Amino acid sequence: MEQVQGIIVNYRIGPKTQRSKECIIQFAHVSSLSEAGRLIGRKVAWKNEKNRIVGKVVALHGKKGLVRVRFRKGVPGHALGATVELIG
Repeated sequence: MEQVQGIIVNYRIGPKTQRSKECIIQFAHVSSLSEAGRLIGRKVAWKNEKNRIVGKVVALHGKKGLVRVRFRKGVPGHALGATVELIG
């Protein structure tokens, strides 16, 4: 089975807050609400040479297939624009 990869678009932000544990992610093969809805509950991993941070898809974001992922630890700023893998 091939690895499904997505890109971290941004943190989840509000008018006065930025949540580093929650990120907006766009997967390449997903372009609609119904396709993104099937990803809810799946696990996602961000990796670099030292760390591996695991998160879970918790909700949809918008109508174009973006999803919201809640990570166990805060994701560093240099992870924005990086790829994540769907692992479960």
